[in-house]
Amino acid sequence: MGRITLQGVRKVFDDTTVIHGADLEIEDGKFIVFVGPSGCGKTTLLRLIAGLEDLSDGKILIDGRDVTRLPPAGRGLSMVFQSYALYPHMTVRNNIAFGLKMARLPKDEIARRVAKAAEILNLTDYLERRPGQLSGGQRQRVAIGRAIVREPKGFLFDEPLSNLDAALRAQMRLEVTRLQKQLKTTAIYVTHDQVEAMTMADQIVVLQAGRIEQVGSPLELYERPANVFVAGFIGSPRMNLLTGAVAERHDASTLGIRPEHVRVRHGSVEADGPGEAWIGTVVQAEHLGSDTFLYVDVPGMGAVNARCTGELRAAPGDKVTLLPDAARLHRFDANQQAIR
Repeated sequence: MGRITLQGVRKVFDDTTVIHGADLEIEDGKFIVFVGPSGCGKTTLLRLIAGLEDLSDGKILIDGRDVTRLPPAGRGLSMVFQSYALYPHMTVRNNIAFGLKMARLPKDEIARRVAKAAEILNLTDYLERRPGQLSGGQRQRVAIGRAIVREPKGFLFDEPLSNLDAALRAQMRLEVTRLQKQLKTTAIYVTHDQVEAMTMADQIVVLQAGRIEQVGSPLELYERPANVFVAGFIGSPRMNLLTGAVAERHDASTLGIRPEHVRVRHGSVEADGPGEAWIGTVVQAEHLGSDTFLYVDVPGMGAVNARCTGELRAAPGDKVTLLPDAARLHRFDANQQAIR
């Protein structure tokens, strides 16, 4: 079991509050991703759960047991760090087994757990190598293996893929997700990369300035953002957030539309339905093969981004008409909260 509960968790450094009363319920076996910009408090919140930082107020429960004042070793959690934190003079086998040896488990039990973890992570052929003889992805798997053998109630990942190149990150995303589903162990994963969050999570926790802005599945956050911050943070490229007359026509302070929900027509054309037609000039066109991103200057509205098919041929200076999908418009009030 690995149900983790946060009740009014606060953290204050000197006179600065970095976590403002976080309440969160993490179900057993779920893959949870903490996401947000740098300095939002996501790593601090993870360290509080791990016991690496002391709470200023509130409680942390694991399977209903209050662990707020327990040291890290007493919480039954395993952490995987960004830096791998492997011992360079030890073999892969000894790196994976190190924590078990410190806990004085029987040798045959250590051997069994190491062999099982190595098999799961495709490291069996590398057990006698040292970290310096491994690729970045293999070193990361060793760090994960060291966490697995403890058979924890939950895994805590602190931006574990940020040191890898783009191709390897994509591969490791799949591996980590597959591994978590195979083990059925609760996982909390910290990242600043919302693409990682969208592709890996059962639920995403979006943080800003030490506050939880929204909790939900990736599609819930994409389709029904709770406020302007979540709307602008989740989704790539980011949502267009428009103010002024165009928002006022929809009884909103801010009007949102995602780039992929804006159709583009060359020249000035009429809307082919009850929706709006925004006429503007292409400022920049990014042709990426499968997709084309257009940045269009619309008089009275400013820049609007549209995501189109790669076949679209448009260049700076072209006159285009943008046709937003009326069913996909998002309205926000003066307090930047969603209007339902």
